[in-house]
Amino acid sequence: MNDLSGAGVATSGRWLCATVPVSVPFVLAPLLLLGTAVSLFILVVVGNALFLAALLLLSTFIISVFIWNSLSFRRNLALLLFVDRMPVSDLLSASDGQLVKITGLAECGDFPLESSYEKVERCVYTSTLLYEYSGFGFKISTNDYHTGSRTVRVNDRHVCWKLAYLERFTADFYITDAKSGMRALVKAGYDSKVIPLVGENLIVNTRKKNRMVSSTLKKWLEERSLPVEARLLHLKEGFIKEGTSLTVVGMLSKKNEIYMIVPPPDAISTSCLLQKLLLPVDFDGLILRFPSKT
Repeated sequence: MNDLSGAGVATSGRWLCATVPVSVPFVLAPLLLLGTAVSLFILVVVGNALFLAALLLLSTFIISVFIWNSLSFRRNLALLLFVDRMPVSDLLSASDGQLVKITGLAECGDFPLESSYEKVERCVYTSTLLYEYSGFGFKISTNDYHTGSRTVRVNDRHVCWKLAYLERFTADFYITDAKSGMRALVKAGYDSKVIPLVGENLIVNTRKKNRMVSSTLKKWLEERSLPVEARLLHLKEGFIKEGTSLTVVGMLSKKNEIYMIVPPPDAISTSCLLQKLLLPVDFDGLILRFPSKT
């Protein structure tokens, strides 16, 4: 295991559709039922099905929007579009306390990270996810996930594959603004809230015909007190290596000519994305945008 004593280990940032009141579905459902009843009454008495057809189309549209937003929420689509559409900032002209988007090369700070499985050195962010095959169907289980130096107990909903283990580390690092050439310290460690939009790559994929666990994977599992028996597994790993380009969204802090990008103190909304039929999403933390290699 990596020696992370003294390294900046980030807590997970939060993002949720908080701008949509929970009561909305409970209000819409009775209205749609009432509208359906009135439409059926008009259809029986007057013989006009136009109102019923319009109501059915409207109901289908509303339900589709909620389903689309639920699926998009799981894929981080609203956040990805928000980051991609946000204009790139210039550190020289940006003011203190401003929400900025900086794109540039990453440079390790005092405590570089090493990826858990592939042992890639000098990283500013690493994540490793282990999935187990659980058959067909839908069920809810409770698992302990290791995020940084903390173990978080969460409810896991899964179909076929379940997330059995997760570890994620982020340390403070530097980024050189490609626009101005200025260098800023990104406060991603030391309990900072971080939302990583980082693609993981499939590293291990045991198949039905060959479920044997390799010696490397067995050692990795043993170090984390995980079962080592032969079974269907997917292991994915993501990392941001020093010298690669990434995008950071956070609040700019200027103190004594030192530029820092820190997590915003308050939640920020992405606003509605009408062209994509996406409802507003609130996020709380630094955003790291880095695409998958695959």
